[in-house]
Order: sequence, then C-alpha cells, then structure tokens
Amino acid sequence: MRLDINLASRPYEDARQFWMRWGTAVGALGLLTLILMTLVITGFVNARRDRQAISEKRTLIAQRDQLRTQAQQFLNRPENRTTRDDSQFLNQLIERKAFSWTKVLESLERVMPPRVHVVSISPELNEDNQLALKMVVAGDSRDRAIELARRMEESRRFAQTAILRAAHADSQTGDTEQVEIVATYVPELLGDNLRTTAPAPGNTPAKPTRKGKTSAAKGLQH
Repeated sequence: MRLDINLASRPYEDARQFWMRWGTAVGALGLLTLILMTLVITGFVNARRDRQAISEKRTLIAQRDQLRTQAQQFLNRPENRTTRDDSQFLNQLIERKAFSWTKVLESLERVMPPRVHVVSISPELNEDNQLALKMVVAGDSRDRAIELARRMEESRRFAQTAILRAAHADSQTGDTEQVEIVATYVPELLGDNLRTTAPAPGNTPAKPTRKGKTSAAKGLQH
C-alpha cells in the first residue's frame, strides 16, 4: 500500500491548468470587447455619414425652396403678370390636349374589384403640378372599396391613394356604400420612364386643366 504525503507548507496546485482556464476566459473576453468596439466605431462612422447626407439634402431642399420663392415673386410682379398668365394658359392647353380619359378609365378597369363602379371623377392639379383624381365609387360592400384603394396603390398608374370618406347610401340598385377616394394619377409614358420599363408606342396621356372637373365612367363596372 502506497501513501502520498505532502510535506509542503501549502497545498499542491496545478498552475498550468489554472492559467489555461483563465487565459482562455481572458482571451474570449478580449475578443468580445474588440468586436463590440468595432461595432461601436462602425456605427459612429455610419451615423456621421448619414447626418452629413441629411444635412446636404436639407441644404438642397432649402435652395430649391428659395429659388421657387424667388421665381414666384418674380412672376407676381405687375410687369410680369401677363407673361405668367400666358404661360399658365399655354400649359392648360397642352394638358387638355394630352390628357386621355380612355387611358384613365382603362387603368381603373384593371384594378376595379367586382360589384364596384365609378360614380364620378374630378381631375385637378395639386400644388406640386401633379394630376390628382377625386372619385366617388359605389358598391354593395365597403370592403370592396378598400380593396380598390389598395389595388390602386399597388398599380403603376396611381400613387398616394387615400380614402377621404365613406357613407352608407340607400339605393334600389344595390349600391349601399359610397366611398370617396383621392389618388395621384401617373400618366403611362411618365410612369414607364420612372420605372425603367419600355413605354407603349403611340400613347401619350397627360394631365387635364386645373379647373376642369368632369363626371365620367358611370358605366365602369365589372
């Protein structure tokens, strides 16, 4: 029988195993600290770049607004009012000639849900010189009108679609709901250019006059 007796004043410790364990832990902690510092520095650099880009965009917007204000003030001068009025008149003539009701109604027909039809449409130019369509649609379900607004927003021909109001209507034709919808109409050639797709040859729909309001498409129904 063998007995191992330690005659030292301190108990025996395996120093090599101790330093291996603690060295591994310290190394892992150091690596984690390095990764966190890298992420923090990268985030700081990206945030600084984003702030600089936002500042540049705001400067460009301010310059554009200033130029727009100066141009408006220049056109509002008494000696320039005739030129301004002539320019607006010519623009209205161009818009009236280029606007196509056929294209608008075809675009609506593509997104129109079943048992929903258009009661009236009122086109007009908004403050950004974009063609805004205010329409009233009728049907037997308000959900179908909401579906129409969703389809219009997903379409390439309509943008910024919103429901202004919805009301219950008593009608013998089954149209129990009337919903007023507003949307920005994107003409075909302009929409295709913005989306880098090939435009259809021979079609040049554009915008109507500012004050022209017309009720149409009463028979647009699936």
